[in-house]
Amino acid sequence: MFAIDRTISTPLADQIEQRLGGLIQSGQLPQGARLMSIRQLAQQLGVSVNTVVLAYERLAASGLVDSQGTAGTFVRRAAAPMPDAAAIEAGEAQEPVWLAQQAHDVHAGLLLASSGALPASWLQDAVPASTVARALAHSPAGMATRCPPQGLPELRERLAQQLRAQGVAVDAGRVMTTFGGTHAIDLICRALLRPGDAVLVENPGYFLMFSRLRELGLQLVPVTRRPEGIDLEELDAACRVHQPRLLFTQTVLHNPTGWGSSPAHLHRLLMLAQRHGFLIAEDDVQGHFHPGQPTRLAALSGLERVIYYSSFCKAVSPALRVGYLAAEPTLLRALLREKIHQVLTGAALNELVFQELLAAGRWRKHLERLQRKLAAARHHSLGLLRQAGLRIEVPGEGGLFLWAQLPAGVDPEALVQDAYRQQILLVRGATFMADGAGDTHLRFNVAQSQHPRLAAYLNRYMSRYLGEQPAAARSGSADTRV
Repeated sequence: MFAIDRTISTPLADQIEQRLGGLIQSGQLPQGARLMSIRQLAQQLGVSVNTVVLAYERLAASGLVDSQGTAGTFVRRAAAPMPDAAAIEAGEAQEPVWLAQQAHDVHAGLLLASSGALPASWLQDAVPASTVARALAHSPAGMATRCPPQGLPELRERLAQQLRAQGVAVDAGRVMTTFGGTHAIDLICRALLRPGDAVLVENPGYFLMFSRLRELGLQLVPVTRRPEGIDLEELDAACRVHQPRLLFTQTVLHNPTGWGSSPAHLHRLLMLAQRHGFLIAEDDVQGHFHPGQPTRLAALSGLERVIYYSSFCKAVSPALRVGYLAAEPTLLRALLREKIHQVLTGAALNELVFQELLAAGRWRKHLERLQRKLAAARHHSLGLLRQAGLRIEVPGEGGLFLWAQLPAGVDPEALVQDAYRQQILLVRGATFMADGAGDTHLRFNVAQSQHPRLAAYLNRYMSRYLGEQPAAARSGSADTRV
């Protein structure tokens, strides 16, 4: 098909991407054409399978190809643009719902460098069609299966086993399924809070939750999030003034920073909750991506004053929306009543598939593969972002996100708007600030930020402010940790 040149400095994956991209754009590889399999192309070119995988993933991110699992990778067919009457306009403020829509609408060629999701190609083999078939075969009623509002009992038992493996002492009776983490947040707010209640939130934190809380008439009380956890002195002072009902917190792989929390810090947080009488909603949606065994509030507390929730949507399948929460019985009954009012029950097919996925052991193997890919992507993205002049002083313990500070003089607003015009979605730090304060950070998705198009754009843009400084000086002598 083509040859690669090992005598030049251009990385092999870049060469493969450029040559295939050229063939596609010139029409030599027509729409709908099937590309050579990853193994075949690797063998023909004499490169590693991972090199070809990286090139194919970049082509998919550029909107040139579609990966269709075991069927192969195909040149994308151009679709006639159709007007979308429900499209939400962002304006200049990166409105939260608009950002969420960008992550889930499919825009060919848009590089989601700040997205909160994994590339589709990383998840396509997570749930094989055979798993869906087995799930239905194991259900006596098939597609007529009814799902109890609390969730399928066998699935809840398997979820409880997972939680016990994380140190959370819980049985299936204290677990309830949801349609994902966002659904869990909504259930907690509607079941346990009333308009006017003060709610503690991390600053920065999950932007879509902030807008949801405000719509429900709740009073947001932002508390600074630091690399070691939420600022406890600030939290204590806020409790004395506002007498909050609940705290939302991410203790493992915090979004957007990727930071964690130490066990000692979490113990002190639980003491403050006891002293001031507030509940804690522990968001562990990102926890699947942690490469180790972090400590969670739910484990330390035995679920006393803590509601734990997580989701499989990001790590396994956005098509099968399954999440779950765990709480002590009194709180769980209130949450269950709210779920019945909202959606009556769960989706039996979704839950049957995840039950089969966990039973077959595919979840554990899939997660191990994801964590290896994320580790490699973090290492690569860290290097590219630092070379472009961004500072990442505390990279975090793993996972999907890097919280990078812009060089002095760079206007985040101007940058994200210019990047979007270049088909690159960046999200500014101010979007994640519950208090509306300005911020000079950007959130980066490590899986998407490996793309050379992002590196080329950032280097070109930052050169206006960094001049001719060498790469080592740009990244800062203190920023040596990977």
